[in-house]
Amino acid sequence: MSAPARPPGRSPLRLRRRPVPWERQRPTWRAASPALIAGALKRAQARHSGNWFVVGASRDLPRDRPLGRTVAGTEVVLWRDAAGGPHAGPGACPHLGAPLREGRVACGTLVCRWHGLTLTGGPFAGWEPFPAHDDGVLLWVRLDAAGGEEPAERPHVPARPDLGRSVAAVWSGTGRCEPADVVANRLDPWHGAWFHPYSFADLTVVRAPEGGEDDRFVVDVSFRLAGRAVVPVRAEFTAPGPRTVVMEITGGEGAGSVVETHATPLARGGERRQVTAVTEAVVATSARPGFAAARAAAPLLRPLMRAAAGRLWRDDLAYAERRWSLRRAGRFPG
Repeated sequence: MSAPARPPGRSPLRLRRRPVPWERQRPTWRAASPALIAGALKRAQARHSGNWFVVGASRDLPRDRPLGRTVAGTEVVLWRDAAGGPHAGPGACPHLGAPLREGRVACGTLVCRWHGLTLTGGPFAGWEPFPAHDDGVLLWVRLDAAGGEEPAERPHVPARPDLGRSVAAVWSGTGRCEPADVVANRLDPWHGAWFHPYSFADLTVVRAPEGGEDDRFVVDVSFRLAGRAVVPVRAEFTAPGPRTVVMEITGGEGAGSVVETHATPLARGGERRQVTAVTEAVVATSARPGFAAARAAAPLLRPLMRAAAGRLWRDDLAYAERRWSLRRAGRFPG
């Protein structure tokens, strides 16, 4: 089902001959069955996460200062040891409860600002560390009490292109919804050309999952650049875990590139005010020789990649928040 490969020397750009006005494109509401999307979401939620949660980008955690996050109502602090490895634990100092996120890191040791108590990452006076992992793009923390599953030694990191031959950028934002609303949004590819006409055109869902082992959405879509210029690709959407959806480009320009969407609850389940953090990692690659120049320009490209993701999520978080509010009021049509 892969799209035909194009010769690396041929331009990936195409000109749409007769662009269809937005209001005259083919409706997709019949294909976007609420039951189909709900079934895909239910299967995703049943998959094992090992109690691992994404807390941000690897770049968010320097060696000289800690990072504070709240995950599922749990205050968490992260820092790096002298070798650069991540450590994590409760965000309150075991001495008098000071916020460890305001501490300092000296030679890989976390130092509390209130009274100088030091933590090396091991248990101390009732303070128990949380497992942490840095996959080179994202930071993860394992919270067994919040996850409630059988713990896994490492998070399930989706397959990515070689980081040394790609450009990675991470965007983060928050919305008043639950992780399920974010995942459901990504498991509805039919809305792309309708809701994001500034980015997508000529979108066709080639295959939707039917509940078997092959639980993929396969989509042919054109990324809009300017005017009639587009880049057509084939992409596959999968949900390898209850809070993660991965889009991989499998045909056309940038084959092998991935977009990972991770949804992390900030409040505890059941609380009246739900807030979810969305962390989207884009790992772009290309077989074209000229892509080496793009890698060299990565510091300039990353802000543009984050801005593009942020524009999409400005709309998609509104979609997820609307879904949550309707569901909470018992008026969600799905």
